[in-house]
Amino acid sequence: MLNILVTGSHGQLGSEIHELSHEYPNTYFFTDKEELDITDAKTLRQYIEHNAINAILNCAAYTTVDKAESEEELADKINHLAVKYLATIAKEHNIKLIHISTDYVFDGTIYRPYLETDATNPQSIYGKTKLLGENALLHTKLPNSVIIRTSWVYSSYGANFVKTMLRLGKEKESIGVIFDQVGSPTYAKDLAKTILEILPKINNTQTEIYNYSNEGVASWYDFAQEIMKMAKLTCKVNPIETSQYPTPAKRPHYSLLNKSKIKNEYTIEIPYWKDSLEVCLRKMGERK
Repeated sequence: MLNILVTGSHGQLGSEIHELSHEYPNTYFFTDKEELDITDAKTLRQYIEHNAINAILNCAAYTTVDKAESEEELADKINHLAVKYLATIAKEHNIKLIHISTDYVFDGTIYRPYLETDATNPQSIYGKTKLLGENALLHTKLPNSVIIRTSWVYSSYGANFVKTMLRLGKEKESIGVIFDQVGSPTYAKDLAKTILEILPKINNTQTEIYNYSNEGVASWYDFAQEIMKMAKLTCKVNPIETSQYPTPAKRPHYSLLNKSKIKNEYTIEIPYWKDSLEVCLRKMGERK
């Protein structure tokens, strides 16, 4: 039995872990910024020591990609400094740590599925602060720790692309969605299940990086089309280029992740993205 601290527990991934936690008997401490400020090292240390935490699932992050361009200090506190504090305390107390990162640490110019060993080159403040968090953890040389890079996360919880498309699909006759950014959606429930399954198996002398997303390839346009199709919405989805929809933050054009490492080392099966989308829409009552 582990005493597991789950940060960011009100977010998409944290909520899915909460829902699945009864299937993985442990003692869980579900916290969000209201319950625990992970950017305050002293408070964080006191909480971890008081509750005898011996495993941490860091799902907390500043994820508002465009807003991060004007809120770099706040994004850095959450995505970088908080990870440094968690890693430092975990090293002192021999605590297992799984930290969630992003495909935005890459620049999207390779045009083949990214390996964990490929060079990073983030193009946004969000991506840069997430990479700083990764590097802080790596620098700590914390054994029994894992970084999981994921992409295009959605869930029945929280705000996400799927919910936005469902709303627009009901309100509008047509919308434009970007077709020249390619990756793979990730159903947060699938990632949560993987995290809870691999946690007791982690046994490494240094931090290991793994990629995780659902199987398959899609553009945002493909993703939107499938949402409309499964929900039987008549809204027409028109493909547009990134240049037609300028945003403050630059996003990678190609960020497909190679998942061979996590599949081979932990013997896990990853669902196809369309199958997982159907599961999520059924749960939301939107699959028609």
